[in-house]
Amino acid sequence: MNDMKVGEILLEQMLITPQQLNEAMERQKLLSPPPLLGKLLVRLGYVKESDLQQILDRYEKRLSFTEVLLAHNYLSKEDLEVALEMSRSEILPLDRVLLNLDFVTEETLAKAIATYVDRPFAHLDNTKSSIKTGLASGIMSFSPAPHKMVPTTIDGRAITIAMNRPLPNKDVQRLEDLIKLKVITVIAPESEIVASQKRFSILPGSGNVEERDLDIPESIMELMSGETEEPDVELDAHKVTEKDSLLVKLVNKIIYDAYQRKASDIHIEPYPGKKDIVVRLRVDGKCSLYQKLPCKYKYAIPSRIKIMAELDIAERRKPQDGKIDFKKFGPVDVELRVATMPTVGHLEDVVIRLLNIGEPMRFEQLGLSGRNRMAFKNAIIQPYGLVLVVGPTGSGKTTTLHSAIAVINNPDLKIWTAEDPVEITQEGLRQVQINSRIGFTFAAALRSFLRLDPDVIMVGEMRDSETAAIAIEASLTGHLVFSTLHTNSASETVTRLLEMGLDPFSFSDSLLCVLAQRLARSLCTHCKEKYRPQAAELNEIIKEYGVDEFAAADINRDSIVLARAEGCDHCHNTGYKGRIGIHELLECSDGIKSLIKTKSETGIIRYQAISEGMTTLKQDGILKVMQGLTEIQEIRRICIR
Repeated sequence: MNDMKVGEILLEQMLITPQQLNEAMERQKLLSPPPLLGKLLVRLGYVKESDLQQILDRYEKRLSFTEVLLAHNYLSKEDLEVALEMSRSEILPLDRVLLNLDFVTEETLAKAIATYVDRPFAHLDNTKSSIKTGLASGIMSFSPAPHKMVPTTIDGRAITIAMNRPLPNKDVQRLEDLIKLKVITVIAPESEIVASQKRFSILPGSGNVEERDLDIPESIMELMSGETEEPDVELDAHKVTEKDSLLVKLVNKIIYDAYQRKASDIHIEPYPGKKDIVVRLRVDGKCSLYQKLPCKYKYAIPSRIKIMAELDIAERRKPQDGKIDFKKFGPVDVELRVATMPTVGHLEDVVIRLLNIGEPMRFEQLGLSGRNRMAFKNAIIQPYGLVLVVGPTGSGKTTTLHSAIAVINNPDLKIWTAEDPVEITQEGLRQVQINSRIGFTFAAALRSFLRLDPDVIMVGEMRDSETAAIAIEASLTGHLVFSTLHTNSASETVTRLLEMGLDPFSFSDSLLCVLAQRLARSLCTHCKEKYRPQAAELNEIIKEYGVDEFAAADINRDSIVLARAEGCDHCHNTGYKGRIGIHELLECSDGIKSLIKTKSETGIIRYQAISEGMTTLKQDGILKVMQGLTEIQEIRRICIR
């Protein structure tokens, strides 16, 4: 770092005169607290802000952000060391760590950033701005993540913009060229910026009201209050258009509530005549009524959703599917998959799936029992082979696969995944979105992966014999392959793949294990009631488990305590909260390999797997009933035998 002071450098570069420097230094002594000399010279008009910034950068005269935090007593040295260590270990920005640990407030952090970048700090008030909404929208949409900014005032040809962190000079220049105004930047707390952005988004007459309505009402009933009666005749339903402000809020409220309740799907079901529209939510695998809406919206709600998904609203005769990035329309960041289906009376049903995009679940949270956990973990650490996770749609197969891959995900392995859709992301994976419309299928992706030097491959689903054959070939040539299949049990998976026409010898050599699974609703931990079962109830459960198998399991029946659902506010009075995995794991032992080579029937393969220690889906579920995690009725609902 250059030892010259800022004033001396400005003199040397002939950006100020000695008289100007002396005057600034004298004024600096009179001010409390004394401002930075460079900042004071800019305020006096003796040097341009841009020239000062260039000097500070060129001669490395800026304090580091950590030096600013310590120099201004925003943070103690001990707390800073803790935050720096966490920032390195968690690979998170230092400012996020400081906020997460409550070491600084948002205001303190904004002041520190303002000092570091030599920009004014400002609080934002709640008054509505005179800036036109179109201009504000353009500015707010310009900011790249993680920057957040909002215009505050405009004075002639200059506009002041509040930011949570400064834009690079080149971006400021691009913004000035775009809006044809001089940009003055100030630093403000992030929450105040977000609040100001929200006020712009909901201003009456805003061009963004239709597309983004962040003002979510407390309830559907509040939203519908003041509504007129249902239309007198069927044709009046067409008078409600997909651009009505109330309709926009209504659709956003449905999606927002579904997200808050952790629903996986939203079912919108209009009926002919004056019957109400039925909206149902699937929560923890079970559908329940969410709300009934006036029939006047039976055309407009599907049209609104189709607009959000960029589908053809004029086409009501055939099914359509698309996706919605809901953060463009509402206050939560969630991706939605939309499917429409023509129904009786020239109406359309709409089903919206909420994708749980995020980090993988920890392997220990999958709920695998002791034997299954050890066998499955042993399979996923093998250098090559085929690992299958099977079950019906919505049984958590993708979650299980990503949790397994997270165990082996390290810089030593190159891992490719082909998924449709990509719901869970992991750093270190190379993830690919399938697009069958352009011919980019699972089979095409798998063939391409083999030319990309992979160690591990995950194929979202084996939908056809071509994909299965390529996966088996890959597993025999030194790759560990993960995939899923829609089958009811582990033993059925083997015969299903053989029926696809796979070579039984190659298949038996490649297969490591098959994990079949279901998801059962978990009892709410806040309200479940524990009890000792009557002899008759316990005998029935033991009979379903298998009397001989129960005796071999060495469980003391006198110590068994079950639990049942009660209902409370935490679980919306259902008695259930969340879901738990039920599993059966078939290991490809020598005995199983021999049966595969002879194309044995499902029952024979199942009997062999059980004799080697496999716990069936229903048995695993009953064991979890005996642990008080769920009820026997749930296991009977999802398991046939």
